[in-house]
Amino acid sequence: MKIALITDAWTPQVNGVVTTLVELVKELTIAGHTVQVIEPGQFKTRPCPGYPGIDLAVAPRRLLAEKLGAFAPDAIHLATEGPLGWAGRAYCQKRKLAFTTAFHTKFPEIAHAAIRVPVSWGYALFRHFHRPSSGVMVPTQSVLRMLEHRGFRNLRPWTHGVDTGLFEFRAQPGGGWGIELLPRPVALFVGRVSYEKNIGAFLEMDFPGSKVVCGVGPVQAHLKRRHPQVHWLGLMPRDELAKVYAAADLFVFPSRADTFGLVMVEAMATGTPVAAYPVDGPLEVLRRRDAQGRSLGGAMHEDLKMACVAALATPREEARKRSLDFSWAHATALFTSFLVPAHLQSTPERAPAGEPAAPLSPTP
Repeated sequence: MKIALITDAWTPQVNGVVTTLVELVKELTIAGHTVQVIEPGQFKTRPCPGYPGIDLAVAPRRLLAEKLGAFAPDAIHLATEGPLGWAGRAYCQKRKLAFTTAFHTKFPEIAHAAIRVPVSWGYALFRHFHRPSSGVMVPTQSVLRMLEHRGFRNLRPWTHGVDTGLFEFRAQPGGGWGIELLPRPVALFVGRVSYEKNIGAFLEMDFPGSKVVCGVGPVQAHLKRRHPQVHWLGLMPRDELAKVYAAADLFVFPSRADTFGLVMVEAMATGTPVAAYPVDGPLEVLRRRDAQGRSLGGAMHEDLKMACVAALATPREEARKRSLDFSWAHATALFTSFLVPAHLQSTPERAPAGEPAAPLSPTP
């Protein structure tokens, strides 16, 4: 199958969406599909306001149309709602081509946190973007329900995975960038240091050991000045990041806005348990296990410190075991099952949630 993947998020950006798409393309290629990624690096770009390091395509419609016309894909997927996503949407609608989309990021909440744009405005715009889609892939059931409540249709329950070979299990924390020398327990945050990650809840939390932050972002300089006792590691290659995950006693995920939280699964794969609020991503990743209310691979609580205390009692073997439930092969099989033939004009307003419209075969 020839698949066109149109995305505003791609390397050298470093975030969960990019990781997801890179792994997806890798698995699709292994399965025998031909994938053309159309991404900002192929266009004239400008920096995203307020997000240095993220470049957006400028006036991409003509060149994007040339690329899609030459490739003649069997299926078209719009991964993001940025300039390239909108250009791909316009291309498909003009030619009456069917396409699928994905909801990776709660940008309405991010825009509200950064520049106070009303959340309802953001979701109205996103609802308009996704309305003609033959299937909107959503990483968690809780986000799917939220989008249904906001009037989105044709939602498809997707998931993500983890490379359990790269993120190897370690029965005891230790090693990695001098972390073994820090006072224990060591609590780790990995992610973009930005408005929507709620990292302040982690940094300001009363914690008896050490705090480590791995990542960069628009509020990093301000937070480093405010929290000089925190150990700031910046960006690092993923093989080194795996060592940092494994060296920590605890991974703290303070975000309330993420749709999934891939970093949680990566941490658990190394054996490091997760502490989080009981919100969309963690509710999927740290799914409740039994009538006693135990979570899988960590703990959730509205008091983040209490979540940390509970997570520290989670066996590292249990965290690793939960991570094995997330497979890129499974996520990719779901993705291909939701694709639709580009040459068939869909009628998405009639397609029931959870059922793909005119699906393509997942085999190449």
